Amino acid sequence: MSFPASHEAGSSLELLQPCRQFTFSEIQLATENFDESLVIGRGGFGKVYKGTIIHGAGCLTVAIKRLESTSNQGAVEFWAEVEMLTKLRHCHLVSLIGYCKDGQEMILVYEYMPRGTLEDHLHKHLNSLPWVRRLKICIGAARGLDYLHTGTGIQHGIIHRDVKSSNILLDYSWAAKISDFGLSKIGPTNQPSTYVNTMVKGTFGYLDPNYFHTGRLTRKSDVYAFGVVLFEVLCGKRAVDRSLDEEQWGLASWAQDSIKEGRLKQIVDASIRGRIATKCLKEFAQLADRCLHSHPKKRPTMAEVVVGLESVLALQEKVSKTSQPAGMRIFGRKVPMFAFPSNGENSGGRLKSLELFFDTLDSENKVLYKFDSETISIATDYFSKANRILKHDSDNMYKGRLPNDQDIAIVRPYNDSMNVQLMQEASILTQFEHEILFNLVGYCIEGTKVLLVYEFVPYASLLHLLLGMDFSLLHAKCTLLDWKKRYNIILGVAKGLLYLHDIQIIYGNVISENIILDASLDPKLSGISGARLWPVNQLTDTIIVDDVVGNLGYIAPEYLKEGRLSYKVDVFNFGVLVLELIIGRRIDGVSETSTSIQHLVKDPVDRPTMEEVLDMLLGNSSLALPVPKMQTWMIEEALSYMRSKRDNDMLQSREFALELSPR
Repeated sequence: MSFPASHEAGSSLELLQPCRQFTFSEIQLATENFDESLVIGRGGFGKVYKGTIIHGAGCLTVAIKRLESTSNQGAVEFWAEVEMLTKLRHCHLVSLIGYCKDGQEMILVYEYMPRGTLEDHLHKHLNSLPWVRRLKICIGAARGLDYLHTGTGIQHGIIHRDVKSSNILLDYSWAAKISDFGLSKIGPTNQPSTYVNTMVKGTFGYLDPNYFHTGRLTRKSDVYAFGVVLFEVLCGKRAVDRSLDEEQWGLASWAQDSIKEGRLKQIVDASIRGRIATKCLKEFAQLADRCLHSHPKKRPTMAEVVVGLESVLALQEKVSKTSQPAGMRIFGRKVPMFAFPSNGENSGGRLKSLELFFDTLDSENKVLYKFDSETISIATDYFSKANRILKHDSDNMYKGRLPNDQDIAIVRPYNDSMNVQLMQEASILTQFEHEILFNLVGYCIEGTKVLLVYEFVPYASLLHLLLGMDFSLLHAKCTLLDWKKRYNIILGVAKGLLYLHDIQIIYGNVISENIILDASLDPKLSGISGARLWPVNQLTDTIIVDDVVGNLGYIAPEYLKEGRLSYKVDVFNFGVLVLELIIGRRIDGVSETSTSIQHLVKDPVDRPTMEEVLDMLLGNSSLALPVPKMQTWMIEEALSYMRSKRDNDMLQSREFALELSPR
């Protein structure tokens, strides 16, 4: 079945799997009337916006592709994609949520893929993808293409016809998903998939030469394009790059020629060179080369490509396991044993120890970039006050700009007493990745001090918003945190804390100053260096610690008075944060009166877990919390504060407070 170019929403769509039809006004609302600040992608078709739609009882973040009138793609490609994605469901294909066809407006609504495209990570981001992660992404994309070709679960197979790195999207877990089916061709799986068409379509650099010269389109045309992607992943070069010497313009021919000349190791991306097992590199290159064979019939099928890539991954992981250095473990990672001198007499040894530590942090999750001191100094205008964006008791944060115009944020401590904490932060951020955590790009060793370098995003702390401080860093259009935004912040922090608890980390300092909001007002947790790892094989729910770290007013009573630490300490912190968002100001806990908030749920046993908190926020739980033994001034102040608002706002506020209050 296919949709004609003039097709409007109608009966034939009802025969397909459920696909929501949006009104144009719903799309406008989701994108804030196509606000330019929400644009997350551009192409020949038009723009892609990040948006929020009402989905069931909650909200869902989506990607919204709006076709422009000047686009090469039209109604035929639009309905082709709707048809394809409504029929297909696979973990390695991007999901279509719905569509909008209103006059000349043609809009597709997809699941949101927060890590962008493979192209972004290979060519635009400062962070380099580790080799094992690259392999896993290739395997996921290959599985998606194999599903298309074999027609598993449907009667027809599909030729994608536009396989390229920009059409391979990545979710939070780095799982690859094939996207953009506007040029796809569908046909019975029990017949040879060969189409002859004088209108050759695709992307230069990925285009199968046989298809280009003869007009014959087969599944092996996708295999050829995927072979180019494999070399793109290995070499870190674009499929076509006219900024290079002429003989290097086309990646496919250049890579093949280099292999024939015995220069395989020299063409590997510099950031992963030396990190690939020799046999693994050879097998990967041979597989990519086979995909580019001039005779389509001699190219492997996508099923064979999947098997080949899985073999390469297994080989690499086997080599990696047998070559790990002996040493200690920091947050689950093996690092060499070393000690830091307590004085400056052995600064050379200290520097060597620092470099050795960071060398061990490169893993399958992340490769850290080592910056020299001069680069960081120039990027920050030699740490000028104008570039200082945060000032703390122990360090400053600066904004910087690299020669490639990428903005970065640098944490620079006053002295090397912060080294251990910053090293712990680096250990966490290289091993664990989540939307709630900042993206660590690299590090710099300045004398004997460790500097950490992050990807910069325009932001402000939640504390700044609660105190009505300057929005210049955030560039936000709204100056009011309405209840929907507050709820989203609460939900985001809850999800982040649950993630940390799942990986056995107690954050320990959930305060408004450490909740950083990006330009979309999505929360991130800073100050992760103070987090604590839950002891391995710990059988009890609580451990006793000598050092209590945190801010008065936020610290759970059992932790403050008795040093009893558990995951419920974060839950208590979270409860205080929720109350701050209700009353719209910070809680400063410096007196016994202000810390009376601790009586809300004094016994940690009675507090919910973060998993239960999240279920309550999402409306999935009927859990009843115990009524506090003592009503606190904070609840009363919250209600008093809300009564002073306008009638409409007061009503919303009371409903919000009641929803969050224990029943």
